Amino acid sequence: MNLQGHIEDFDTLDSRQFVIALRKLANSLSYGIDKSLFIGSGVEYVQSRPYQMGDSIRAIDWRVTARTGRFHVKEYETPKSVPFYLLVDTSASMAVGSEARSKYHTALFIAGGLALAALDRVSPVGMIAVGERALRIQPSLSTARVMQWLLLLRTYRFDEHTTIAARIAQLLPSLPSRSMFVVLSDLHDPDALGALKRLSQQHDCIALQLEDPAEQGRRGAGFFRAREAETGREFVTHGRKRWIDPERASGELKRCGIDHLRIRIGEPFAHSLRQLFRARGWMGKGER
Repeated sequence: MNLQGHIEDFDTLDSRQFVIALRKLANSLSYGIDKSLFIGSGVEYVQSRPYQMGDSIRAIDWRVTARTGRFHVKEYETPKSVPFYLLVDTSASMAVGSEARSKYHTALFIAGGLALAALDRVSPVGMIAVGERALRIQPSLSTARVMQWLLLLRTYRFDEHTTIAARIAQLLPSLPSRSMFVVLSDLHDPDALGALKRLSQQHDCIALQLEDPAEQGRRGAGFFRAREAETGREFVTHGRKRWIDPERASGELKRCGIDHLRIRIGEPFAHSLRQLFRARGWMGKGER
């Protein structure tokens, strides 16, 4: 039995067309430069604070000083590129589904579009596969490197287990500074929510949950037998019951400050992604 698949099984996309499709999505998602998480000497005024020994006299805010009778200095936003990590679920449950374009297929296109958009705003991009394959790419500003791992990920397997929680546990101790993480997964890992909560305590996180129409329940189907793609475990369920509860997941994640967006396969998603990033204040200048 062939346990390996390729994105071209569903689309007659050669490498050049694949890149063009990614660039089109990136242009649609382009959202400018991150707001800095650091205050210091920069170009955009943030606030004034009381003068401290060692501050430059050139930074004195004479208007506030005159009003308060105490010396104050101006503080500016310090330009800072925040590393941008994409956690791509390469497990079996992502690769199988009821539509021609699978959850994995959609996740790969979104990952590519976000990666190129991040490079446009000079944020180094890294990628970590959260299936069983050992694939971790350190953040880089190289477009060629992004294309390398995107083309590599076009090949997938139907026997990988999800490892979101394990990968995050391995990753956390090795991150020296605050980073941004975007997780693209169906969140079938039962420990995924807990791991994302721990990640959000130190870093900025977004969870993009991919859903196949079959996972949204078949009304009136009654009881039926199903088999989980990753473990092979067979079970009996009801047509009105879902494999996972995205409403509960969304509530839990948002309580921890993690933005959660459900992306249904076969439906347009670019507008929802733009809305998400606009709400977070990351859209670039000129965005209306």
